[in-house]
Formats: sequence, C-alpha cells, structure tokens
Amino acid sequence: MKITFYGHACIGIEVSGKHLLVDPFISANPKASHIDINALQADYILLTHAHQDHILDAEAIAKRTDAVIVSNYEVAVYFGNKGLKYHPMNNGGSWQFDFGKVKLVNAIHSSSFPNGSYGGNPVGFVIESEHKNIYISGDTALTMDMKLIPMRTKLDLAILSIGNNFTMDIEDAIIAADFVDCDKILGVHFDTFGYIEINHEEAKKKFFNAGKDLMLLEIGESITL
Repeated sequence: MKITFYGHACIGIEVSGKHLLVDPFISANPKASHIDINALQADYILLTHAHQDHILDAEAIAKRTDAVIVSNYEVAVYFGNKGLKYHPMNNGGSWQFDFGKVKLVNAIHSSSFPNGSYGGNPVGFVIESEHKNIYISGDTALTMDMKLIPMRTKLDLAILSIGNNFTMDIEDAIIAADFVDCDKILGVHFDTFGYIEINHEEAKKKFFNAGKDLMLLEIGESITL
C-alpha cells in the first residue's frame, strides 16, 4: 500500500491495483501549487464530509477519471446528481470494494456544502485491504467512539487530523492514537492556513515521548506500508 500526501487532508492511496483519493482540496491550496490535479489517478474518491476544503476538486477529478464517489448518503447523492458515479454509505456501514473493505465510522464535526446546504453526518474511514489496514479520522474531535475501531480491526496506520482549532490538537491526537491502538501516525489537516499552523518538531517530540511515531510528509511525498 502506497500513501501520498497532497496537502491539507488530501491523501492518495494505491492498493490492490486501484487508486483512491481522499478529500481532494488541491487547486485552491497555495502550498500544493506544484500538484497537477489533471495528472492524478483515481478509481475511487472518498469524502469525509461536505466542507469545501475536502471536496473542492472531487467533481473535476471524477469527471476526468470516471471515479466512484464514496461518502455518506447526502454527499454521495449530491455528486450523483451531477452525473458522477457514486456509492452512498452511512455511519457504521461497510462495503467490500475490489480494493478492500471500507467502513464508515463516527467523526464529531460539522458538514455543509459551500452553498450552506446540509452535508449529512461527517465520517472517518477504516480501510481493510489484503495486507494493511488504515484509519482515516477525517475532521473530528477526540471521541470515545474511536475505542470501537480496534475491537474489529488491527490498524497498521492511523491518519489523524492534528491542526487544532477545527479538529484535534496534538495532545488529543496522541490520545486518539491510544484509543485506536496504533503507534504509527500520519498527521494531516495542518499548516494550510493560519488557524491550523503547528510546530513540527514539537509535535513529533510529543508523539515520540508518548511512544509513537508521527510522520509529517511534505506535499507530494509518499510512504509505503
């Protein structure tokens, strides 16, 4: 499984010969100006909620690649009404796709489209593939519901929001890592704008002191599990 960070909360995942793209917000992110959305591959686009900084480039990429939008019912149908392929889900449900199983788990946040219309419940994703399992928290507060995840799935990586103000901060993300029983963490949702700027070295040190490995990738950088 190859995972690439495209800035903010956008992650690319290559698994079982398929390309997944999570929460594509690239074209309006100055920090990701070197990423060409027209060069990205996508068989599936997973969206955690309806906020613009998570769905901005979904339509354009899905139209070009014929990708399937996977999200909560409201978000999936919104894109389906635009003529795109979609697979609607809801919290607690799971589905076996050709790359692995996806389960929607709870996230504590808000969810509305850029025009203010209702975007359904925000979610996180647990992805179980043939060899590796990952958790994508989405935008969320720390929640006791995270403790349910390791009851069903042994994680190899947790992708956690860490930027504070709109989501968990570093201290809460460390607790979240304990809750999901995973010591390998990829941080997202940080540094994009002033509200969520973090001190990288301090963040890594706090995770290290808690016995965990926090990875903060450069935009366009990849890791392999």
